[in-house]
Amino acid sequence: MIKPAEFIHPEDAAALRQLENIPGFPAIAKKVLELGYEKLKYGLNMASTIRLSPTQLPELYRHLPPICERLGIKEPEFYLEMNPVPNAYTSGDTRVFIVVTSGLVEMMDDEELDAILAHECGHILCRHVVYKMVADYLSMGLDALGILGSLAKPVEYALLYWSRKAELSCDRCGSIITSPDVVARSMARLAGGPKSITQKINMQEWAKQADKYEEIKNDGLWNKTLQLAVTIGMTHPFSAVRVREILKWGQSPQYRNLMENLRLEASGRKCPKCNRAVSTDWAYCKHCGAKL
Repeated sequence: MIKPAEFIHPEDAAALRQLENIPGFPAIAKKVLELGYEKLKYGLNMASTIRLSPTQLPELYRHLPPICERLGIKEPEFYLEMNPVPNAYTSGDTRVFIVVTSGLVEMMDDEELDAILAHECGHILCRHVVYKMVADYLSMGLDALGILGSLAKPVEYALLYWSRKAELSCDRCGSIITSPDVVARSMARLAGGPKSITQKINMQEWAKQADKYEEIKNDGLWNKTLQLAVTIGMTHPFSAVRVREILKWGQSPQYRNLMENLRLEASGRKCPKCNRAVSTDWAYCKHCGAKL
């Protein structure tokens, strides 16, 4: 079973700690959930989208169960929204569901669709979904919160900052199920380009643009202020930043070790002494030293 601690992006973890330490945040989050936003969104979703199943568009539905099984999460409800704009999102607390648009399905190949679905399942595995709902509600307006509304704007910005960092963790989850290259490829598709063009993109060059962006952003207080004004209301990081982060993680010891451990677990062979997964070509257990 894959644990969030094995792949969560450090900036996601730090942003979440900061968010939960904001005075008044628990009260605002509780109030949002009490307003019935979850049930409202679920009802609208049920009425306006198509629920996928083994008997409803099974060729599309079949992508989700193996991903959930590999991640060790309960399978959420799965819906298709007839919308030419490529998008996917996860919502719900007591009843979690994933929605993909027809535009996304048409644009992605099977591997890329798996990467997107694994990304959405990453939100479930990392327990992002409730805070994502709170961020969505606050972005719709604060009037319904009454007196708490005046306190909620800083919380909204903190939630959006965390949301951008949480996406980096879920990109990692997508790469565990597919690969960093497939995730980067899906980023190119979501950036708006057709496959005939995006399949030719040099991803490493694209990732370097994020480094150049960081140089511009950090070139003095005024540039930092201007970039903050642009990004403060965004829910997702810029595409070049996401591509750089996922390709960099794909070269890291953390990613290589995680994938190797998953490969060992899939083999089914375990050390008789420590009961941890071992490789068939090991003479001794690398965990406890026992002879195999």
